[in-house]
Amino acid sequence: MTSDPIADLLTRLRNAYLAKKKLVVVPHSRLKEALLKLMLKHGFVSEVKLTGKKPKVNLEVVLKYDHKRPGLKTIKRISRPGARIYASTDRLPYLRRGLGIIILSTPKGLLTLPEALKQNLGGEVVCRLT
Repeated sequence: MTSDPIADLLTRLRNAYLAKKKLVVVPHSRLKEALLKLMLKHGFVSEVKLTGKKPKVNLEVVLKYDHKRPGLKTIKRISRPGARIYASTDRLPYLRRGLGIIILSTPKGLLTLPEALKQNLGGEVVCRLT
């Protein structure tokens, strides 16, 4: 068991893209599933499926490549268990030139930065994907 399951998920995805794998299998959690669904919605991965039986459920992630280039270039974990980063609505980080997405954990669940700004919500800054 890892102390930071989100960092474990992001590291598995980064390593799989570097190794040019097509599929990654990660242990299931609702937070990981929500994070992967956001990645799917924004086009960073091709498909997310639940596999396995009840006690041991996994998530299968099909990686996305465009002309042999990975769909996800950089993955940065911002808030960690040892150094949590929280941002109120007036102090939310921004993306330069709108490249990529920033994912926040808010009281309404995981949201991207524009969705959080629209709903006037702050929260924990989970990661940045480009």
